[in-house]
Amino acid sequence: MCIDRSAPRARQRGLTLIELMISITLVAAIVTGLLLAMRTSLLAYQRVNQRLEENRRAVGIEETLERQISGLVPEMGVCGPGRIPIFNGDDQSLRFVSSSSLTEGTRGYLRLIEYQVAPDPRGGVRLMMNERLYGGPQTIAPLCSGNTFFPVQLSDQSIEAVGRLAFCRIAYREYIPGAPLAGNWVPLWNRPLLPGAVRLEMAPLDPATERMPLLTLNVPLRITRDQTVPYGDQ
Repeated sequence: MCIDRSAPRARQRGLTLIELMISITLVAAIVTGLLLAMRTSLLAYQRVNQRLEENRRAVGIEETLERQISGLVPEMGVCGPGRIPIFNGDDQSLRFVSSSSLTEGTRGYLRLIEYQVAPDPRGGVRLMMNERLYGGPQTIAPLCSGNTFFPVQLSDQSIEAVGRLAFCRIAYREYIPGAPLAGNWVPLWNRPLLPGAVRLEMAPLDPATERMPLLTLNVPLRITRDQTVPYGDQ
């Protein structure tokens, strides 16, 4: 059998350089679009997650403050030759004994709690907290003199409860027997009779509509009595 080598061969078609470049460009564009879509979704997820964490933190702060104040324990402390009620405060500070601890909840020992409103280095003010173990009436001896408490002192161990606030004010409702909701709110409390409630009024420095705002806390005190008078004499 003879093969005619002079017959034209069948032409084999392949990709040209231009077609290859176009293909690579299209694939790169598709991959870039997918990556941008994934990045946008990831950023949106991070924003939502951050917002949820901030809202959880706001709720946690409010619950912690409410538990501590509502867990107030009426105690008398040794101050010099006499004793004074361990509950006093003004519109920027508050000191009391509580059955609720920041670290142990209500399962631990009594704690001496101190709140203090202080300037925030990031702007505005912040609510700082001191929490120390309450070991009995002698515990407050270093904190007072002449039946008067010293101002709350902050240290490196102080805890920031809430930061970046436009303002933070503390008020106390006078207790009227038979009409516990009729008392006036006052900015200073240094009386032997416990108030009917404590109010913490706060507002964020930079409010954001998508975040849960810090609400004003009105915490009623279930124990309203003169601490200087023994239980049996009231």
